Amino acid sequence: MHSFEEVMKAKTLLGLRDSASLPEIKARYKNLMHQWHPDKHLDEVETATRMSTEIIEAYKIILEYVKHYEYRFDEEFIKTKTLTPQEWWNDRFGGR
Repeated sequence: MHSFEEVMKAKTLLGLRDSASLPEIKARYKNLMHQWHPDKHLDEVETATRMSTEIIEAYKIILEYVKHYEYRFDEEFIKTKTLTPQEWWNDRFGGR
């Protein structure tokens, strides 16, 4: 599970609005990957590679968040819906 800060950073990097749909998330990811592909930035390969890596990681974080939660991306919703790993485990399998 990812922290609130990681989800918010990923949301910001991908430029997602608070009520982004899954097709919008995928389209934004594809557009950013197309924009930052290292082959398009031969004069800045390192920067483009770093950005591509960050975009991929952000997309993975958002997809994991979407998979585990009824999602919206506004801060208050994420703060109230995001569980710590221990809370998630207890919610899924019960506490000790």
